[in-house]
Amino acid sequence: MSGTSSPEAVKKLLENMQSDLRALSLECKKKFPPVKEAAESGIIKVKTIAARNTEILAALKENSSEVVQPFLMGCGTKEPKITQLCLAAIQRLMSHEVVSETAAGNIINMLWQLMENSLEELKLLQTVLVLLTTNTVVHDEALSKAIVLCFRLHFTKDNITNNTAAATVRQVVTVVFERMVAEDERHRDIIEQPILVQGNSNRRSVSTLKPCAKDAYMLFQDLCQLVNADAPYWLVGMTEMTRTFGLELLESVLNDFPQVFLQHQEFSFLLKERVCPLVIKLFSPNIKFRQGSSASSSPAPVEKPYFPICMRLLRVVSVLIKQFYSLLVTECEIFLSLLVKFLDADKPQWLRAVAVESIHRFCVQPQLLRSFCQSYDMKQHSTKVFRDIVNALGSFIQSLFLVPPTGNPATSNQAGNNNLGGSVSAPANSGMVGIGGGVTLLPAFEYRGTWIPILTITVQGSAKATYLEMLDKVEPPTIPEGYAMSVAFHCLLDLVRGITSMIEGELGEVETECQTTTEEASSPTQSSEQQDLQSTSDQMDKEIVSRAVWEEMVNACWCGLLAALSLLLDASTDEAATENILKAELTMAALCGRLGLITSRDAFITAICKGSLPPHYALTVLNTTTAATLSNKSYSVQGQSVMMISPSSESHQQVVAVGQPLAVQPQGTVMLTSKNIQCMRTLLNLAHCHGAVLGTSWQLVLATLQHLVWILGLKPSSGGALKPGRAVEGPSTVLTTAVMTDLPVISNILSRLFESSQYLDDVSLHHLINALCSLSLEAMDMAYGNNKEPSLFAVAKLLETGLVNMHRIEILWRPLTGHLLEVCQHPNSRMREWGAEALTSLIKFLAPFQRLQLLLLNPLKEMSNINHPDIRLKQLECVLQILQSQGDSLGPGWPLVLGVMGAIRNDQGESLIRTAFQCLQLVVTDFLPTMPCTCLQIVVDVAGSFGLHNQELNISLTSIGLLWNISDYFFQRGETIEKELNKEEAAQQKQAEEKGVVLNRPFHPAPPFDCLWLCLYAKLGELCVDPRPAVRKSAGQTLFSTIGAHGTLLQHSTWHTVIWKVLFHLLDRVRESSTTADKEKIESGGGNILIHHSRDTAEKQWAETWVLTLAGVARIFNTRRYLLQPLGDFSRAWDVLLDHIQSAALSKNNEVSLAALKSFQEILQIVSPVRDSDKPETPPVVNVPVPVLIGPISGMSRPFVRTDSIGERLGRYSSSEPPIVTDELEDLNLWWAAWNTWYRIGSESTKPPVTFDKLTFIPSQPFLTALIQIFPALYQHIKTGFNMDDLQKLGVILHSAISVPISSDASPFILPSYTEAVLTSLQEAVLTALDVLQKAICVGPENMQIMYPAIFDQLLAFVEFSCKPPQYGQLETKHIANAKYNQIQLFAPVTLNYVPFAERSLEVVVDLYQKTACHKAVVNEKVLQYIIKTLRVPLSLKYSCPSESTWKLAVSSLLKVLSIGLPVARQHASSGKFDSMWPELANTFEDFLFTKSIPPDNLSIQEFQRNENIDVEVVQLISNEILPYANFIPKEFVGQIMTMLNKGSIHSQSSSFTEAEIDIRLREEFSKMCFETLLQFSFSNKVTTPQEGYISRMALSVLLKRSQDVLHRYIEDERLSGKCPLPRQQVTEIIFVLKAVSTLIDSLKKTQPENVDGNTWAQVIALYPTLVECITCSSSEVCSALKEALVPFKDFMQPPASRVQNGES
Repeated sequence: MSGTSSPEAVKKLLENMQSDLRALSLECKKKFPPVKEAAESGIIKVKTIAARNTEILAALKENSSEVVQPFLMGCGTKEPKITQLCLAAIQRLMSHEVVSETAAGNIINMLWQLMENSLEELKLLQTVLVLLTTNTVVHDEALSKAIVLCFRLHFTKDNITNNTAAATVRQVVTVVFERMVAEDERHRDIIEQPILVQGNSNRRSVSTLKPCAKDAYMLFQDLCQLVNADAPYWLVGMTEMTRTFGLELLESVLNDFPQVFLQHQEFSFLLKERVCPLVIKLFSPNIKFRQGSSASSSPAPVEKPYFPICMRLLRVVSVLIKQFYSLLVTECEIFLSLLVKFLDADKPQWLRAVAVESIHRFCVQPQLLRSFCQSYDMKQHSTKVFRDIVNALGSFIQSLFLVPPTGNPATSNQAGNNNLGGSVSAPANSGMVGIGGGVTLLPAFEYRGTWIPILTITVQGSAKATYLEMLDKVEPPTIPEGYAMSVAFHCLLDLVRGITSMIEGELGEVETECQTTTEEASSPTQSSEQQDLQSTSDQMDKEIVSRAVWEEMVNACWCGLLAALSLLLDASTDEAATENILKAELTMAALCGRLGLITSRDAFITAICKGSLPPHYALTVLNTTTAATLSNKSYSVQGQSVMMISPSSESHQQVVAVGQPLAVQPQGTVMLTSKNIQCMRTLLNLAHCHGAVLGTSWQLVLATLQHLVWILGLKPSSGGALKPGRAVEGPSTVLTTAVMTDLPVISNILSRLFESSQYLDDVSLHHLINALCSLSLEAMDMAYGNNKEPSLFAVAKLLETGLVNMHRIEILWRPLTGHLLEVCQHPNSRMREWGAEALTSLIKFLAPFQRLQLLLLNPLKEMSNINHPDIRLKQLECVLQILQSQGDSLGPGWPLVLGVMGAIRNDQGESLIRTAFQCLQLVVTDFLPTMPCTCLQIVVDVAGSFGLHNQELNISLTSIGLLWNISDYFFQRGETIEKELNKEEAAQQKQAEEKGVVLNRPFHPAPPFDCLWLCLYAKLGELCVDPRPAVRKSAGQTLFSTIGAHGTLLQHSTWHTVIWKVLFHLLDRVRESSTTADKEKIESGGGNILIHHSRDTAEKQWAETWVLTLAGVARIFNTRRYLLQPLGDFSRAWDVLLDHIQSAALSKNNEVSLAALKSFQEILQIVSPVRDSDKPETPPVVNVPVPVLIGPISGMSRPFVRTDSIGERLGRYSSSEPPIVTDELEDLNLWWAAWNTWYRIGSESTKPPVTFDKLTFIPSQPFLTALIQIFPALYQHIKTGFNMDDLQKLGVILHSAISVPISSDASPFILPSYTEAVLTSLQEAVLTALDVLQKAICVGPENMQIMYPAIFDQLLAFVEFSCKPPQYGQLETKHIANAKYNQIQLFAPVTLNYVPFAERSLEVVVDLYQKTACHKAVVNEKVLQYIIKTLRVPLSLKYSCPSESTWKLAVSSLLKVLSIGLPVARQHASSGKFDSMWPELANTFEDFLFTKSIPPDNLSIQEFQRNENIDVEVVQLISNEILPYANFIPKEFVGQIMTMLNKGSIHSQSSSFTEAEIDIRLREEFSKMCFETLLQFSFSNKVTTPQEGYISRMALSVLLKRSQDVLHRYIEDERLSGKCPLPRQQVTEIIFVLKAVSTLIDSLKKTQPENVDGNTWAQVIALYPTLVECITCSSSEVCSALKEALVPFKDFMQPPASRVQNGES
């Protein structure tokens, strides 16, 4: 303005006006004089105005009518030049705003005339525009006239004019409304009142409107009329009008001045009543029209949709909806529904395209969409507009792929539907566009043969339309292929982006608000509390409302979106497009998740999952979920059904990987395309960024990832991260280089995904864990029943998740480990291995968390219920590592850890047992001091259980060693352990009392520390009956050593349990096993170990155990007697022990039986307990060290040994409480019990068996020896009560024992050789026993002396063995002796065995007899007679005796005995006690001197003479000891003696000399002696009875007569034989006779003459002639004998006496 009102401008204006007027007057001078005049007067007028007024412009405006008049007139001339000049001048005035209203009216009228005359049309338009824009003077009719003028110019024939007019109209319309806006601005403060007041007045009345507003109203109303083809009310003079133009004007007004309509009711009324119905009416052809329907199908011809109108209508609708949605809710609903309809497949392509463009405009306005949702979808009976829009887009996209055939619409629709489900193969090359021979891949969608390119149409987030802007096109344009699809695609993307960003933004605001309010609320001041609460509740309401809207929006759109996006995803061949689709699906899934809309969330996730997997991939999770989600909700939009389209197999994508599907029976291979990988990345992205909202759909996500990982061949590595597997593992996995580079990235993302689980909240974490678990369960199900490589994805990821969530492990530990334990039990080894790997890794990682120890170690223990060795190995390795790293701080975890080791069973393989044992060794060596004492018992149990494992002998043996170490530890740390255990016990006792239950633990009454020992003993006891001999041996030694070394620590009362529950129980079991053990031979001890023959049967091996056990128990009884005897039932224990010894001694095993006796001996050496008075202060010396004092003497008064150290106990006995002194009587009972046992053992073991065969058991010599050796010791204790019965019993046993033969395989070791005369130790023992007895009798009281005869009986019985070995049952000794060594006749050796014994016995007899001959009992019991009777046997056998020494000893013994016994016998002659002895004696002499046995051939002369001297000694005894005392001796006996001497003096009992008797002849000394004795006795003066003398004489005469006969026969034979020598024996005989004769003569000469009968002499002399006749004999021996015989006859050569008798009787 200032520009036009400045003085210079005014001055210039005035000049211009004047020059214009001048120009005008010039032009009109000739033709139009009036005009010229007017112009000139005008100049004057201007000048005067300029001169008069200071305000020149105002004055000009006042007088403008006059000033303008000349120009108007000029225009009236219709002269172009003039008109142009005038119009320019008028415009100049206008531009300076010096035109009044009237002048303006005049100008317009003038312009109208020009217009009607079609003059200067462009200038006219220009003028109108200037007039209307420079000022606001034109109103009402003038304005309407000006507008009509412009309109009319728009419809001229001239194109330029038309266009200029159109532009002018647009500008004018704008000006009208701008004026109104300006007017409103001016009156803004006053505006509101009247409108409010007149709210109810008739809306049609415009009287209330201000002038500008009124103009605007009238203009707009008429525009509507015109478009509707009605007559205008205000724009009078309109001749024609096009709808397109009208619609454009309407749209621009609505678009440019929305506030006018929103602020003024009159205008809103117009919108509602005029614009909307108009639009709806105009839409009708589009709605009714169906493409391809024939004319006949409807009665009236359908008006075809007209592109320009339709397109403009859509623009109007867009504006209406965008700007006036709030005013026109109902109308908008209709518009939107129409828009949706326009997308139908049967509408023209261009219509669909512009409809899509319109929809796109809304899609970029999320707030608008939100309003739709609130206004329609959320109202009860309203159309679900928002949902319909989305579904319509989906259907639209679908319909573009399913290009419908022409024809009946119904069929086309149906065909479309059918095609959705199944897959149809498409031509392979449809995705390629050939360009000049080369092939380039355009971005496109391709589905079932339909190929649709993707065009870049708009920037993301802005809806820039193409066809809605084609205002100049009259004919519908051809839409390029893919345009509609691209727009629809962008609609979807923008829709998703808009909604999600809007909702998420609002959600974020709500959340932050909530946080701030809660923070405020948490620290309120009194005053502000109220308002806080108020605001919070408001906020809550607001949030509830918002949430409902959000949910409704998502619920309304997700189904359609998903359907469309899935289809597009499947069809997309462009990476960028795919990326966009996936992003949309991802954001939707995340949004649904945040809003908690599970169904929709899962559906989107499913779609992404399906996209990741190869087509038709069988993955149940996805199929079932989708089915469940969508089957019951099929959304259809006007017959066009929206469905999930399953991916078609023909998405022409580059294949980047080939792998095996993860299925039970994989059929062939599957291919992954780059799109699959892209989807996978999206899936990973989703899980990574939105894990917190995934909830249950983790299952889908993870299942899919698992399958992808499988196909790509990723395998888990340590810590659960996945690494590309070796090619070997999936022979059919083929990866392109593109993927190879991707794999580490994918693997990395996968790991990061699980790492990020640490940021999830607890609930989400649980969802993740549950999903992994169920996934793993599925993998487990698949892996059942085949040994295929299982999918370890879930297990590996469980591990990974566990490891990153350590800080809150307790919340997920139970489900996690519970599941992993199930995995560990799986039959598939790889699966198990990973289950165990995961579990143990977690436990190892967590071991340092002290507070959770029990929780953490529990699963480790649970693994013990699994039988697979590989799992247990992992478990044990884990234990080992935990021990090594955390052993010192396990605390309450110990029972679990030990439980794991203890749970290893025997059948679980060597390596397992070995590992477990390694753990145990570690515990015992390093950790006993750090564990709670209550666990020590578990350690004992576990160590014991390893001992019982029979997989590996070394382990069993080492574990016994560990038990020993443990016992040492108990011993050293006794005090601390005891204190701690007692404390614990007290606590448990208290708990038990509170609960009212009885405290139950093994060996209960004993104190806890003792119980610990008892458990240890019991464990070792179990091991002592293990099937393996080595284990039994080791355990036995350890058990007895432990009891020996540490038993003193036990309370006194506990010994009772040790004896009965441990030791005797063990003995019982060993005895049972030994007696039932197998006698089969064991060939070898496994491998190449040779077994010694003494251990080659199970029985022999058990024997060793029995030996060890019995010895151990006996030793304890021996060394701990002072502890055991005060126990109440010692005698019962003693009996049980004796019973065990007895059964062992009687077992049919030499080793056991012998050992039993050794144990017997051991317990018999026990010293009887010391009296109170002389009780020693130190324990009796036993072979166990007294415990060493432990530790320094701390504040205690005495060093700690243990409350019941030996010394203390003894002290106790000696001081305060006197012990129960076991009196002699009880002691004797013990000994007599022992004696009875000994007797039972002896009688049973030596009793000969009834039948014999190879296997008959014969007790061994060492056994018998030991048995007999026990007696002397035993006897010392029982001698006071030992009576004849007992002696009898003893005798039986001694006899039986001696009679037992030596078993053949032992005889070479026991038997002496022929030449040695040695006693076996058994025989020594027997004699020793008797010796002990007789010594005892000797010093014993009188009443014991009666036992002598019994002892003699016993010894004499032994003496008999020299000739007659004892019988052992039915057995001939020889057989046993011969069993193996039949190369030598063992009859002799076995018997010979008895000779030295018998001889020794004989010596003992002689000794004893020498001492006891005069004892009453000996005399009364006829001992002498028995001795003689016994000696008679060897004497009569003489040379036939098994040993020559026997009879010689017998003779010397006889002589010794008689030299003592005969005087005694003579003494007691009168008593008759010896009567029976004499005949026995006579027979004995007889049998010895005239033995029937023949001397051996090899007997030397010297030997023979020595033997003869013995005979001579006997005869001397007779002559010295018997015959002189004939009067004290029975006559019969004397007679017998005489006969015998008689016989001895000449050996001619048989009538003929035989070879056998030849050597008798050699006994001349003997004969002489007999002879002399006989003669001495016969012819002695002492002959008392003639009878005796007669006997002698008779004998002599017989003798002589026999000699005579022998000589006669010899002479006869000699003569007959001639030169032949006579038989040897005959010669010998004659020689003997000759010698006898000479002897006889000698004897006769020595005898007193009065004693010789004359007749005898006569007989002697009568022999002479016969002797002389023998001189002729040829034998020199006979000659020399004859010579000796003849010589004595010289004594008979005397001169004849007076009376001669001739010597014949």
